[in-house]
Amino acid sequence: MTTPARLQTDPPEGVNACPREDCFMNWNAVIFGPEGTIWDGGIFRLSMEFSEDYPNKAPVVKFLTQLFHPNVYADGAICLDILQNQWSPIYDAAAILTSIQSLLSDPNPSSPANSEAAKLFVEDRREYNRRVKEAVEATWKDDGEGESGSGDDVEEELDEDGII
Repeated sequence: MTTPARLQTDPPEGVNACPREDCFMNWNAVIFGPEGTIWDGGIFRLSMEFSEDYPNKAPVVKFLTQLFHPNVYADGAICLDILQNQWSPIYDAAAILTSIQSLLSDPNPSSPANSEAAKLFVEDRREYNRRVKEAVEATWKDDGEGESGSGDDVEEELDEDGII
């Protein structure tokens, strides 16, 4: 498993995670929208739950932030092959988060978790982009539970280097 220290001292660009204080097997994570994409500027919170079987079994990873994406279910569950049938013990937290970050701007509409988002992605990219932009802007006021709030807690939890 990627160690929290490694993720905090040498995190991949645009992602970060650390264990929750109450349980080392449950992590809080943040993915920043990839620069130069419609997701740019977004701050997306996730939970990562590792079982005792990790690394032989994939962690359960869910978005806590509401977003409009072809491969994200309404409950935040992520439809991504490496979290399901393509899982390998070589994947650590950093690899999982960078794969999810990549999925944001490169969705797979042929395996949709959100059929409306997949349809718009394929048939009406302008409307899809508008809906994504709304979701990105909502993250600026996200209180961490997928609801609008002051946004102050994002700054409180991140230090000057963007680390949780």
